[in-house]
Amino acid sequence: MIIDYKYHIASLVAVFLALGIGILIGSTLLGNDALIDYQKQVTDRLESQLQSLRETNETIQARANTLETDSNMHKQFEKQVLPVLAAGKLAGKNYALVELNNFGFPPEVAGVIEAAGGSIISVTSVNAIGDEQKTIEALQQELGWPVNTTDELYKRLAMEIANNINTGENTLVIGHLVEKELLKTSGQYGNPVDGIIIVGGSYNDINRNMQIDISLIDYFNELNIPVVGVEETDVTLSSMKEYQRKHISTVDNIDTVPGQFAMVLALSGQPGHYGIKSTAQRLLPDLPVQ
Repeated sequence: MIIDYKYHIASLVAVFLALGIGILIGSTLLGNDALIDYQKQVTDRLESQLQSLRETNETIQARANTLETDSNMHKQFEKQVLPVLAAGKLAGKNYALVELNNFGFPPEVAGVIEAAGGSIISVTSVNAIGDEQKTIEALQQELGWPVNTTDELYKRLAMEIANNINTGENTLVIGHLVEKELLKTSGQYGNPVDGIIIVGGSYNDINRNMQIDISLIDYFNELNIPVVGVEETDVTLSSMKEYQRKHISTVDNIDTVPGQFAMVLALSGQPGHYGIKSTAQRLLPDLPVQ
């Protein structure tokens, strides 16, 4: 964190003004040469400190500019190198992405899958549910769902999403959920997939109900279809611990190049918990030797 000295400088300027006023009053009313000499010594010391602060601030600012330049260079390098590192690692593979964080996911996620030779053939987003009890009652009436609690609601949503990804047979139900703005869907459903990417985490301070995440993971685990749970670095509430309890691979920094490469390697058969948070075991899997 860069130290800002402007408040220190402002304080010193205020001291100078006070000393100036003191010198003026002292010389006018008291005529005390000793007092004036002492105030001048203090002023000289403060001027020296102010100059030192200016020089320090300039040095720190120059260092900050250098670090910013280096950071931008490294980011550009990572972006250019990533397609080369990922090339061919997911050749011919198809994946479904389910977004559960009510925020979206970095577009680079799809880009790195494509760079690795794979495809994201469907994207399903679950929208935030406002009045859950009202939603439960509406779905009971409109679709005949036997759901009475929030957990049951999310389990049923998870089942419908999973069935749609896997078989594509429940299009009328999915269409109704899309019409009610509970889901957003795009892509092809019912085609075989080689893995599922679940985007979790939350940018709200209120804990998100994790039942839909857990139910989706359970569904695809039973089918032996690999699941990777990912989230961005700066989410307010992390989903990593819950995902790890289900023994799936996790990546907690999917908004970064290392996180995107870790996801590719996890999908290609190097499971683990990757990223930079306390729940991660390491930044990246072992890099394969060509």
